[in-house]
Amino acid sequence: MARFPKPAEGSWTQHYPELGTAPVSFADSCSAEIYELERAAIFARSWLQVGRIEQLPRNGSYFTRELAVAGTSIAVVRDMQGKVRAFHNICRHRGNKLVWKDFPGDETCGVARQFACKYHGWRYELDGRCSFVQQEGEFFGLDKSDYGLAPVHCDVWAGFVFVNLEPTPRQSLREFLGPMITPLEAYPFARLTERYGFRAIAPANWKIFLDALQEQYHAPIVHRSQRPENFDDAMQHGGFEALHYQLDGPHRMFSSPGIQPWKLPDDQIKPSERLLRSGLFGPWDDSEVLAATDVAATRPGGQESVGVSLFEIWPNFGIQFWQRGWYHTYHHWPISHDAQVFECNLYFAPARNARERVAHEMTAVTFKEFALQDDNLIASVQTTLGSAVVTAHPLGDQEILVRHLHKTARDQVEAYLHERASQAGDATLERREAG
Repeated sequence: MARFPKPAEGSWTQHYPELGTAPVSFADSCSAEIYELERAAIFARSWLQVGRIEQLPRNGSYFTRELAVAGTSIAVVRDMQGKVRAFHNICRHRGNKLVWKDFPGDETCGVARQFACKYHGWRYELDGRCSFVQQEGEFFGLDKSDYGLAPVHCDVWAGFVFVNLEPTPRQSLREFLGPMITPLEAYPFARLTERYGFRAIAPANWKIFLDALQEQYHAPIVHRSQRPENFDDAMQHGGFEALHYQLDGPHRMFSSPGIQPWKLPDDQIKPSERLLRSGLFGPWDDSEVLAATDVAATRPGGQESVGVSLFEIWPNFGIQFWQRGWYHTYHHWPISHDAQVFECNLYFAPARNARERVAHEMTAVTFKEFALQDDNLIASVQTTLGSAVVTAHPLGDQEILVRHLHKTARDQVEAYLHERASQAGDATLERREAG
């Protein structure tokens, strides 16, 4: 894995010459046709992160995920032997959605010994076997062993549950994650289980929102309200420069400096933050696991001190580590070429007292405001891109991850089209030879 310090001359982008430095087109973010190709070329073939192992605390625990981008719903379950499995959430009889509660379009979770279809009562064990067919004798040569639930490839890394919808995945999960991501398993994810989450429908292509989060060139402008005016003015004039950028296959990351609010003058600290000893960068007081979260893999540039490090795991999952001993995750679930479900979850060590709990909630509320500022902005970007008035967009060195994201998406679509054309050519040749 290549590791690059900040170059004395040149740029981060020049470390990756395959990216080029020419202006970039964002036509891939406003085309329904390209979106359909991305569904097949990217989301139907990649490992997708769908949950945490804490959502399956005991045998029989399950949760469902609606994967509109893949045209399916899945059920993830810990079976009665403790194995984590995933299935398409479809009854094998007449195609009814199998696991749901009040509304079939909603995700759900719970504990069960088996799943029973609400339509005709077929039942399935948690390992997927069909165990009961209502009026089985009236069917014609039916063998229940032929009608188990349709399995989905499922694996767990560092407590994160992933699925792959391909009949046979091209890579194992660890191979897919690669050498930049897998060392992050040293981070104490399992000890940070107090979760705060929110979800929003964002009126923008999935890549456009990712673009906003994986560069901080916009931060001094868009997020001015997060800090007092005199602090923001200084940041705006100074601009933003990351400590480290790194690419590894389809994945990418950056590290940036941190702010220590408790060391700032009083006129640069919001009164609410001073009162609650917490804010955007996390609680000020040391957490139970603070020392354990200082993991070298979260700062692959080798810096001794990093404020935040964001790892974007292809295609739509991000993990951001904060210096104060907590982390959050992002998901970007496409629902059309110009809309997505945006999910964010913040994880802390369980609060030991009321003060810690309030400090966590202060960070969560402040962070939600921070994230939704980007949400509001990208709606403006999506609105104008579709006009195609401007088709070449210059990107600076602090936007290297934006350049990489769009190139990776284009490359995977092109590879898919080439593979499909090759298969069509082989089929045509076989028909000619047969004729």
